[in-house]
Amino acid sequence: MYPDLNSRSAKLYERGRLVMPGGNSRVGVMFEPYPLYAASGSGCRVIDVDGTERIDFVNNWSSLIHGHGNPAVLAALAEQSQKLLAVGMPTEVEIELAELLCDRVPGIEQIRFSNSGSEGVLMALRAARAFTGRAKIAKVEGAYHGNADSIEVSVAPSPKSFGSPTAPASVAATEGLTESVLRDTIVLPFNDVDATRELIVSHSADLAAVVIDPVVSRMGFVEATPEYLRMIREVTLELGIVLIFDEVFSFRTGYRGVQGRYGITPDLTALGKVIGGGLPVGATGGSAEIMSVFDQTIKPLRVEHGGTYNANPMTMAAGLASMIQMTPDAYARLDALGERARSGLRDAIADAGLPGKVYGCASMVSLIFSNEPFSNYRELPLRRREAEMVYMLHRYLLNHGVQIIPHGMLILSTAMTEADIDFMVDRARDGMREIATTFTSGSSS
Repeated sequence: MYPDLNSRSAKLYERGRLVMPGGNSRVGVMFEPYPLYAASGSGCRVIDVDGTERIDFVNNWSSLIHGHGNPAVLAALAEQSQKLLAVGMPTEVEIELAELLCDRVPGIEQIRFSNSGSEGVLMALRAARAFTGRAKIAKVEGAYHGNADSIEVSVAPSPKSFGSPTAPASVAATEGLTESVLRDTIVLPFNDVDATRELIVSHSADLAAVVIDPVVSRMGFVEATPEYLRMIREVTLELGIVLIFDEVFSFRTGYRGVQGRYGITPDLTALGKVIGGGLPVGATGGSAEIMSVFDQTIKPLRVEHGGTYNANPMTMAAGLASMIQMTPDAYARLDALGERARSGLRDAIADAGLPGKVYGCASMVSLIFSNEPFSNYRELPLRRREAEMVYMLHRYLLNHGVQIIPHGMLILSTAMTEADIDFMVDRARDGMREIATTFTSGSSS
């Protein structure tokens, strides 16, 4: 049972803390009192170092759209590994993956690869600044776009630092950001059409780009309204501001990405996660006109984009094998599993007599133990009680064969079946009943 301080995971955590601050290299994998260490995975299941098997609803924060050990991806990696692991030359498989993505994504005429979604966003911002000659960027309050300085702003601000609801303050999400970064990052109130339009217009002379993920992961996959997205597209076109869609998460929403789903085409798109087949990947794509800033054959070069592992052949081979399998039918099946999970969890909440709502779209699911509606960061129910309830559910599921993201988020894979979804829902229902008993008895504040 978790936690067990005599477990191998607990001991590995203590060992890791001696050589790595926090015991590992990713803040997102940590939960109290220690994270579980993985040993192996197959299909939709992952086994930890203590031999416990769980259905994996984390899927490496969305990168494993086919789960663990997908046969086609493994075959592509095996074949490629006998040719080249890495090389200081371009390869044909890089072109093949680029062709697939340019063919599918409406806003991508040309593309360049990097090694993380953060890099994909970073290079999109740099391209926008080079193309427009402007310095500032705008992003949504409560949205996370990776670890580039410009967008590590107002990711999870506290109410004490909010600022005006129509003109949110620019709040550093981490130490190490300079005041000039905060001055050059404009924060937009999500889904507030009028206030966002006014902010974009008022800063338009200095604004290089607006970056937005239409399905905001840090807000439990809450979607931008069609009216909000249409307004941003219209005003950025009118004012010559580059519109960037961060589809690192939301590209899994459909065959042509979230932009195909909404019918709104951005100027640049940042990609990552699912396009790498489980290996590190990022990408920046967009119109040929803007992407020309990266063209090293045009002198002088406007934006240098290097990287030892950019478009490395192993990632390109895995990504191509992964994306070829993501046909429209595969997306439809995965979306149906997502809806089955959302519907089942709604029923489970009701059966347990708990307050709560289930959010998300396509193969992304989130739940929160509150009936308060929200459509932006400031409306999120972030009180201690809701947090304790979802953490209790996370721990219950860990001890009953299911692993979810600790904050109540679930990400599906094509390796899952209806039976896997139903197993998760049944265990969640049991856990919610236990939560209801605990909180009704008043044993938790």
